[in-house]
Amino acid sequence: MKSDQALWNDLIERAREARSRAYAPYSGYAVGAAILDAEGRVWTGCNVENASYGLSLCAERVAVARMVAAGSREIAALAVATRDGAPPCGLCLQTLIEFAPADASSLGVALAADEGHPRVFSLSDLLPHAFRTSRLRRTEAEGRSV
Repeated sequence: MKSDQALWNDLIERAREARSRAYAPYSGYAVGAAILDAEGRVWTGCNVENASYGLSLCAERVAVARMVAAGSREIAALAVATRDGAPPCGLCLQTLIEFAPADASSLGVALAADEGHPRVFSLSDLLPHAFRTSRLRRTEAEGRSV
């Protein structure tokens, strides 16, 4: 079994590899992501831009889509590689929270830049007041069905 440091090193390397395949002709900002799922499998993604910017896909959401398409539903860890170590955008954070453990503080997110040491945050650090599915559930006491 890999040590925590070896696991993070592997995820970061896989995110960097994915970043090398990014399609970012408009922004020039390549991003790679590597997700470790609850079963120990790794899913990667890179950003895929489009001339109609709203149609672009973020690396993190591509990795989530690959994970879900394969039947997995829970993220255990995530590494994101960019030139400057930027965190995921708000859309990606909300997508990640959908597949995070109930305690999002247990999901580590490594942000790796081209230089320097990666920084590791919890998903709840990056999205402290997440909108969770529990907010969609209504009780009979409220006069609505669950």
